[in-house]
Amino acid sequence: MIYLDYQATTPVAPEVAAAMRPWIEDKFANPHSPSRWGREAAATIDVARQQVAGAIGLPGGSLAFTGSATEALNWAIKGTLERAGPERRRIVTLGTEHAAVLDSCAWLEGQGVEVTYLPVGSDGLVELETLRAAVDGQTALVAAMLVNNEIGVIQPVEEIARIAHAAGAMMLCDAVQALGRVDIPAGPDLVAVSAHKIHGPKGIGALWMRDCAEPAPLIHGGGQEQGLRSGTLSPALCVGFGEAARLARDSAQDDAAHVAGLWNAALKSLGPEWAINGSVDRRYQGNLNIRREGLDSARLLSDLRDICMSLGSACASGSGRPSHVLRAIGLSDRDARASIRLGFGRYTTEAELVDAIGRIDEAARAQERFAA
Repeated sequence: MIYLDYQATTPVAPEVAAAMRPWIEDKFANPHSPSRWGREAAATIDVARQQVAGAIGLPGGSLAFTGSATEALNWAIKGTLERAGPERRRIVTLGTEHAAVLDSCAWLEGQGVEVTYLPVGSDGLVELETLRAAVDGQTALVAAMLVNNEIGVIQPVEEIARIAHAAGAMMLCDAVQALGRVDIPAGPDLVAVSAHKIHGPKGIGALWMRDCAEPAPLIHGGGQEQGLRSGTLSPALCVGFGEAARLARDSAQDDAAHVAGLWNAALKSLGPEWAINGSVDRRYQGNLNIRREGLDSARLLSDLRDICMSLGSACASGSGRPSHVLRAIGLSDRDARASIRLGFGRYTTEAELVDAIGRIDEAARAQERFAA
């Protein structure tokens, strides 16, 4: 099996599994208990909290663990609107955001909140002047993803935050695909991240909050996380996230160099029949979203079951609908259905990637021969 679906999830690092094991097998105490074992678990969680915050790399602020990045994004959006007051009942976001953002915004629209969904260009980037015109004194929050999960495009988050702040609005950055891969720029008031995108465990995310930017609680029932988020924390998951964040920070340069080499090898292996979706220059290179005229991408996945790749966001897989991100950059439904996403990273070898692309290309040619 060749695994090329790093945007959906990443392999758990061996160091992460080893760090988690004692907290699964022996150190099972509730970290919110006053017992000695409970205090030990709580202290370990605090270390993990510092490791994740350190990997985010923004000064000050606080970090709360959540059950997922989806929870973190829901909390950031809904809690910020609750804090904002009646004079600020608008959200500005991009049409290419993750479903966790778009669906949260849609829910708030049902509560009377006005939401503006900004378009992007064919490169997947938002036009800053369009954004500036959309953000006004009634805007409570501007939400933008740093690295797009489907096409890898990197939005100008620092400039977006500056525009939001000039109008007195808050700025939320979905940095799930960015953490450990690209630097998170200064500016955001809220940053959502996830462990399983950086070789950590599934089932845990986090929300970094600038001082005085904390959203109103979304989950009630104990306030275990700084009085802002309720629920018993898993020491094992927190430790795993912390270790994954430490590894991501320590190996950032090596990982980036490895991914750049894989990107170059992939481009050399692709023939002229393939086109890259989204900006080639302003993107994370571990995300290669490509299309080929007339390709039946669903059939391609069926023909190559021993190559793990995807048609877009894992959260939208099985919906039968063309990718909203690909449609937003101007692709027809036909072109969107002729696209695949290859994701690679720390544990991908060049030989695996080149072999997979060769087999993908041959399967695509076989489709063309059959169609003729």
